[in-house]
This record gives sequence, structure tokens and C-alpha cells, in this order.
Amino acid sequence: MPAVTERILSLRILPRWIIILIDLFLVAFATTLGYLLRFNFEFAELFQWDFYLGILINCFAVLLAIGATKSHAGIVRYTGLKDGVRLFNTLMLSILFVSVFNLFYYYIFGKNLVPFSVILISFLASFLFLFQYRLLIKNIFSYYKGNSIIKKNVVIFGAGHLGMMTKQLIEGDDHSLFRVVSFLEDSVRKVGKVINGTPILNASSLDFYLQDLGIEELIIAIAAENLTYERKNEIVDICLKNDVTVRTVPDVKKWVHGELSLKQIKEVKIEDLLGRESIKLDSLPIRDALNGKRVCITGAAGSIGSELVRQAIQYKPATIILIDQAESPLYELQRELNLDKFASIYVADITDKKRIEQIFQEEVPEVVFHAAAYKHVPLMESNVVEAVKTNVLGTKNLADIAVDHGVERFVMISTDKAVNPTNVMGCSKRIAEIYVQSLNNSIKNLPKATTFVTTRFGNVLGSNGSVIPFFKKQINRGGPVTVTHPEITRYFMTITEACQLVLEAGAMGKGGEIFIFDMGQSMKIVELAKKMIRLSGLELGKDIEIVFTGLRQGEKLYEELLLDRENTIPTHHEKIMIARLHEYPFKVVSQSIENLSRAVQVQSGIPGSYEIVGLMKAMVPEYKSNSSIFEILDKPGEKVV
Repeated sequence: MPAVTERILSLRILPRWIIILIDLFLVAFATTLGYLLRFNFEFAELFQWDFYLGILINCFAVLLAIGATKSHAGIVRYTGLKDGVRLFNTLMLSILFVSVFNLFYYYIFGKNLVPFSVILISFLASFLFLFQYRLLIKNIFSYYKGNSIIKKNVVIFGAGHLGMMTKQLIEGDDHSLFRVVSFLEDSVRKVGKVINGTPILNASSLDFYLQDLGIEELIIAIAAENLTYERKNEIVDICLKNDVTVRTVPDVKKWVHGELSLKQIKEVKIEDLLGRESIKLDSLPIRDALNGKRVCITGAAGSIGSELVRQAIQYKPATIILIDQAESPLYELQRELNLDKFASIYVADITDKKRIEQIFQEEVPEVVFHAAAYKHVPLMESNVVEAVKTNVLGTKNLADIAVDHGVERFVMISTDKAVNPTNVMGCSKRIAEIYVQSLNNSIKNLPKATTFVTTRFGNVLGSNGSVIPFFKKQINRGGPVTVTHPEITRYFMTITEACQLVLEAGAMGKGGEIFIFDMGQSMKIVELAKKMIRLSGLELGKDIEIVFTGLRQGEKLYEELLLDRENTIPTHHEKIMIARLHEYPFKVVSQSIENLSRAVQVQSGIPGSYEIVGLMKAMVPEYKSNSSIFEILDKPGEKVV
């Protein structure tokens, strides 16, 4: 058998003239069959009709039609539906040629040379013979080529339209490395049925079938809205336990040119398994808030800022003003989105008040999304001055300038680390929240006052410096994967969802609100690390290790989205709430920040950092340092060394 397979696969593509000869032979045979059926196999009567001339005329007509339609141009072993259509058109054209010849023949001899019934039978038989022999050759090549490739046993999870398309794609590709063994379904009404010879099995017995059928890969072919995160995680966990690779079919919107290809069926990623059901937000208020407006985004080159840019431009603002001090990422964003025609791009630092004032004077923004901030907890713990300068004083600069220049809306992006802060970064963001809220309340009764709102959310998947890309790098290097504490947990959301929330907050806010997001269940970081290791095809304890390094400075085990004494106010969206916070008088807040600003200007080194952090703790009494040198400030009677 291997010798036969090798011989067949080594056959070269036949010359076009041989294909034409085969086609003409089959047409001649079909025409002869037509004559025999027409005259009930009465040969005497058959010869009276000069049937051999009719066969020649029909073959000649087909030859002309072949030349006109190029039906011989296709490679037989790759015959498809388009080739069948081309053959049909060729034979229809040949009928036209024969019919024209019949008219002339009838005019001269008073009868048709080729009876109409013969033409019809010949047409049907010719199409059947020509198309079937092509399909036969294609199937022979496919069979032997398929047997020459070692294929993996695959099950498709989902026996709906997407699942059937996936099966057809796999079986229609000669180079596919998959062999579809069965479908798997949660729907009981589909279980037990057969699609094109492939059985539909009950997905509740997934563990058993993976072992019993020798499955090597599973393809999830269900639309995202029809498969919960919990069920997807359950499927992946079972597959990983059985050393089965999991792939997923992308959403229809992500198909290249509206078509699905095998290359698009990718292995499932950790990002596909985190979070919760996608939150659908109302785009009409966002469109009303941004369409035709001058929109400014600070921190525009960062993870959140750049995604805000991508989403905001979909609502057709009049212009978009991008501000960031990171030159190279800003340049890359400009090139990626081709922003030259409708964007103003500024390399600037939000702590430089004069520079920001110049930008606002030139651009006169109507909506501001403030995403510029320092966010890495351990770094800010040892760089207190910079954390305060950017996160607090930079925010104050922007907010004050926004009021002076008549900005309509100002949306500040905050973090869950601002709740009961245990580190400098979180406290700096909480102080920024307090200033923005108090400023809003102090001007809300003025005509055309700026509306200030704040948005809080947790960790963003894939953002710069986040845990997932960090773990990926460690896994690619062979480990170890470092986790600070076995009990540490975090909330996660996608960058897309985070930015949708920011845009929604900007549209719905009436002023002074802090919007929070229902982020589902928090996840243990060590479990995240374990799952990423398994998804990488590695075995924990054998191929790679997890090492616990201890909590970093300022880090806490559990993130919170609300202060203990806060409650929430519902909004029109069940997943978005407003935090009800203690409100501070603007004069008190302004004076406290002025004291903080003077300390930042004159203090330096570790002693200066203690003084600054002390002022921060006075402003935010719930700020208790954790795993930090500043813990001493929380202990009455202790002296700072």
C-alpha cells in the first residue's frame, strides 16, 4: 500500500490536451448513449439518422465551448464547485452550437441531424460523466494523500453551524493535520444524531471520550455568547488533565475577509479563560458624547490610553488630542492608526503646567480622558516624590486647566488599589480621586461647569507590566514562575471592557461620581500561573517550578473595589455602580494638596519620603502601609530613623 500511495502522489499534472481528449471521449460516449436510448437500441433505424455525424457535430460543439469557457484549465485533483459550474456552462454553450447547426441542416435537408431528445440526454450524461470522473480522481488523490499524513484525532465541541463549518474546513483541506472523530454537545436534543457520518456525543462524558477515542485535540466551535466562561474553563481543565490541546474558532467578526481558515483556529489562551461574560454597553450615549467633539486623552501611548484612542475614533470625534511623555510608543500608535489627518499629538508631561496650558489653549478640548499615571506599586513605594508629582499634582494641573478652559467633561481613570490603600501608588490615586470629586462639587452650580467623574477597575489583562505577560516571559525562559504569595488574589478584566467602561462613565456621569464595575470573582494568582503552565504544554514540578517570593513593598493579598463604609448606587446598567463616598470640602483638600506640593518641592531622600507619606496618611486615614518601610508611620510612639 505505501508503494501505491507513493506512486499516486508522485503523478504529475496531466497536460491540458489529454484532459480535452478525455472530455471529448466521454462526450462521444454520452451522445452515443443518447442515440441508443432515443431509438430503443434499434440499430437499423439508428444508421438511417447518420448518428456518427451527430456524434462528431456534438463533440465539435463541445470542443468550441471548451475553448470559450476554459473548462479544461482547472487541475482535476483539486476539482471544486466552481469547476462544476464551469462544466455546466460549457455544455449549455455546446447545446447552443448544436442547435444552430440543426437549424441550417433542417433548412437544407428538411430534418434535424441531432434529435432534440438526443441533445438533452447527451447534455445530462456528459455533465454526469465529466464531473464525476473529476471528483473520482480528486477523491483518489485525497484518500491516498490523507493516508500518507499522520493525522491527529480531533473532536469538535459544538454541533451547530460553526461546528459544521469547522468540520467541512478540516475535511476539505488536503494539508489538514486533523481527523474529525466526533462532535460533542451539551444540548441533549442533538446528542445521538449524526452529521455527515460523524456522531454527536454527550459532552457530559467528555473525560471518558477523550481517553476512549484517543483524542489529541479539541476544537471549541461555539459562539462566545453561547458558552459561559465557567463552562469553557471546565472544558479546558478536563482537556489539560488528559494532555489534550484545546483550540478555539474565532468570532465571525474576526474572520479574514469574512472567511474562516485553518490558520485562524488557534490554541486557547489564558486571556480566553479569565473574566466573566462580556458586558454590553450602550453605544448611543457614548456616540452623543464624542461625535464631533474635540477629545483629549492623556497617557495616550499606554495600555489603557491607546485602547481608548482606538475606541474613541470609532465615534468620529472632530479631532483627537493625544498627550504622553513616552515618545516611541506614541509614535508607534500614530503609525498604527494612521492618525496624521485628524489627531494632534503632543509629547508632554502632565506635571508641566505651562506646557499643558499651551496645548489646551491651542486645541480647546471639550472632553478629557485622563489615563496618565504611574501605576507600578513597588516602584512607587521607593519613588514617592514621582508618584505624588504625577498622580496627584499632575491630575490637579489637568483638572484646574480643564476648568479654566471650559472643558465639558473630565473622566479620571483610577484603580481598585485606591480602596483602603496599602501603598503609595494606591494612596496617590485616592488623593487624586478626592481632589477631582471636591473640585466638581465646588463648581457644580456655576454656568457651564466642567463635569468630573472617576472610574475604578481592577487589573487589566495584557496591560504593560501586568502579571500575564510577565508569567509568559518566565515560562518561555523555562521558569521558575514567581508568585509573591500562595493566597494572593486579583480581579481581572480585558482592556476592551475597561475602556468601554471609561467611555460609558464619561457619557452617563452627572458629576462627582466614582463608577465601579462588577468584576465577578477574584482569582488566585497561583492558580493562574498553574493554568498558564499547563496551557504551555509543560508539567508543573517536572518541567517548570513555581517559586513564592513574598509580598512586595506595599502589596496586599486581596484587592477591594469599595471602602468598607461605602455603599453603592445602581445605574441603568446592572454591572455598573456608583460608589457613595465621604465627600471632602474643596478648601480643605486644596490646602492639604498645597502642603503636599511644598513637601515634594523641598524634601528629598528617605527622610523626605517619610514626611510626604505622613501627609498622605493624614489626608487618607484608611491608608495603612503593608510590607513597606512606611509601616512605622502607622505605629503610635515609634520614631522614624
